[in-house]
Amino acid sequence: MIRKVDEAHIAACVQVIRESFRTVADAFGFTPENAPGFTAFATDEQRLMWHMHGEKRPMYAYFDGDKMVGYYSLVLQENNQCELSNLCVLPSYRHKGVGEALMQHAFDAAKSLGCTQVNIGIVEENKVLRAWYENHGFVHLGTKKFDRFPFTCGFLKKNI
Repeated sequence: MIRKVDEAHIAACVQVIRESFRTVADAFGFTPENAPGFTAFATDEQRLMWHMHGEKRPMYAYFDGDKMVGYYSLVLQENNQCELSNLCVLPSYRHKGVGEALMQHAFDAAKSLGCTQVNIGIVEENKVLRAWYENHGFVHLGTKKFDRFPFTCGFLKKNI
């Protein structure tokens, strides 16, 4: 069900990321005009190819048969830490355990890479998402407001 992403999957990854993050954009009023850097608008094939080859991110996707329905990548950081990036599930596959399966896979992948802590950044105003991460053992570290976004970024961590 969960497989490593290769170049042939990049276009499907873009579609899954954009469609998944679009629900957040719609719920909070983000648009390409007021949040051009938001994941739903800024993700394209060139960006993901850079993640794969330039940053050497491990990238994984959840498949239902041949259909990609979820995605995440890991950004390796200093001090045996990594960032769980772009964890997402298509709206029609939510509440079916796909996100939890991807998260557990990410923890296992991070451990295999020598990481002892997983970090994540979220839209702080998304209280449902924050609670979901906290229910899975993440601890809220704080927030930061960036001028380029019409929302506050929240930061969480989990020791693994």
